[in-house]
Amino acid sequence: MVFLSSFGYASQKTLSIENNRLVWDYAGSLPAQKGFDKNIGTAGLLQGIIEDYIVVGGGANFPEALEKGGKKVTHKDLYLLKDVNGKLKTIEQIQLDYPIAYGASVSVKEENAIYYLGGSPDSEHMRDILKVTLKNGKLKTEIYAKLPLGFENGVAQYKDGKIYYGVGKIENSEGKNVNSNKFYVFDLKTKETKELAEFPGEARQQTVGQILNNKFYVFSGGSNISYVDGYAYDFKTDTWKKVADVVVDNEKILLLGANSIKISENKMLVIGGFDYKLWNDANYNLSNLKDDKLKDYKADYFGAEPQSYKWNRKILIFDATKNSWKSIGEVPFDAPCGAALLLMNNNIYSINGEIKPGVRTERMYKAYIISK
Repeated sequence: MVFLSSFGYASQKTLSIENNRLVWDYAGSLPAQKGFDKNIGTAGLLQGIIEDYIVVGGGANFPEALEKGGKKVTHKDLYLLKDVNGKLKTIEQIQLDYPIAYGASVSVKEENAIYYLGGSPDSEHMRDILKVTLKNGKLKTEIYAKLPLGFENGVAQYKDGKIYYGVGKIENSEGKNVNSNKFYVFDLKTKETKELAEFPGEARQQTVGQILNNKFYVFSGGSNISYVDGYAYDFKTDTWKKVADVVVDNEKILLLGANSIKISENKMLVIGGFDYKLWNDANYNLSNLKDDKLKDYKADYFGAEPQSYKWNRKILIFDATKNSWKSIGEVPFDAPCGAALLLMNNNIYSINGEIKPGVRTERMYKAYIISK
């Protein structure tokens, strides 16, 4: 089945879709992880592009429903995918030695490599920088370096031989990853990490960010409450500046759980995110209700259908030059949170993700740019 989503956007260097349409199509599902009968989808995947291949893997899910006491399972499998006639074909499937989820993925085109920062429930590997490459058409992985502190659910981007990362969950003195506003740079050549100016917003996790107009823009996220604020980091001055909140048509849009891609030098596209008010309400109730009231609330909350959660289906564009947000349509499928989102050969891919609390989708989607 083909889905349509219309919007306007222009870029001469990258993704040109002004006066065109995005056409979404089902692009397949991933094979089962080793030891499992079926792949029910994951969230918080490793993701990246190497040559003309997509690499995804790891991620977490709940094989048994949350309302039935299901426990989160984090996976080890990596998949090498090739777009063949519009479907993502699995070329290779391997397993890491340890599970990964919710780390930060950075594709470095000039190296044909993906660097994956942190993102493991294993204390031995929560500081790892995993490097993924291809050798003779096969996936190759190595632990490239170690971060000084564990890291997950934050942002990371590559610039001039360095990876800038942070504003997520970072290891504290007790060895636990906690919400943070710390920001760092890792030098790929020297393998040294340096702490930079702190993100000026509250400590948080699950932020989104891209380097636009030579500044690192970071938005939204959450702690025990939702945030829609945004700031831009200046590489030259090691300072942050307040930028536009994530507000479209006077509506605050929470990007906690969303993902983004850079579509031009000054624009990023964002898909996903929880509902601002409902997420705050759920966070409060799950933290404060007791006994039977909590039990009843959990049954109602986790048992609802995906559309009841009002997760963000809007396709959002942030324009750094205009310092403004806008919506350019909606995805024609359940809004994903923790999905892989990639841009390759002028096509957009949305892979897996959570579609309601505790429930993932196994589906992969591809968006084509079609002239009107």
